[in-house]
Amino acid sequence: MANTFPAVRRTALLASAVALLGALTACGGDGGTTTAAGHPSSTAPDRTATPATSRPASPVSPVSPATSRPDTPGDTTAAPGDTAGSASASARAGGRCHTSALRASVGRMDPGAGQRNFPVVLTNTSSRTCTLYGYPGLAFTDAAGRQLGPDPKRTAASPETVRLTPGASAWAALSFASPEISGARTADPATLLVTSPDERDSLKVAWRAGEVPVGGAESQVSVTVLSPGAGP
Repeated sequence: MANTFPAVRRTALLASAVALLGALTACGGDGGTTTAAGHPSSTAPDRTATPATSRPASPVSPVSPATSRPDTPGDTTAAPGDTAGSASASARAGGRCHTSALRASVGRMDPGAGQRNFPVVLTNTSSRTCTLYGYPGLAFTDAAGRQLGPDPKRTAASPETVRLTPGASAWAALSFASPEISGARTADPATLLVTSPDERDSLKVAWRAGEVPVGGAESQVSVTVLSPGAGP
């Protein structure tokens, strides 16, 4: 009995030692697996996302109205008040024709049905395009510069802007009844003063067409709006 217990005890101790060694070995294997998952080896590919700051984004171009609203047609609406003869239309065409940029002349008489008709012509002598709109101012004067008769009457019409490129002309019709037929009181002017629309300074044109009515019956002289060209 004395020899049996030490042998059993040694056997039990040996078994316990083997079991403990196996447990330690198993723990060592689990620890290796955890390390591999938590700390990748140096040979494994790096799948870490690149920070946004390390790859600057390309600048974004502004979106044009046509791109952002493809169903919207282009704007073809004229600016408010942009009608023929308006300030904006005149500005785009080169601005109003000033007296210094014009030459005045009187064309050949065009007789008809007891009337005497003359084209009064304004020509752009400048190097830029300009515009005329409305009626020219007209007045007959004697050699001393005194006006003969009243201002011509403006005929009823709808003026339109006349665009004059360099060298181009516009004209208005100056008309009156033949004095021989009307019996009006007459005078023989020396000069016809022509004033461009919206201008103050006048251009002088020598008058060589004879007597004009200045008073009495049927003495009214008339003028039309300016139209493109140099006359009929």
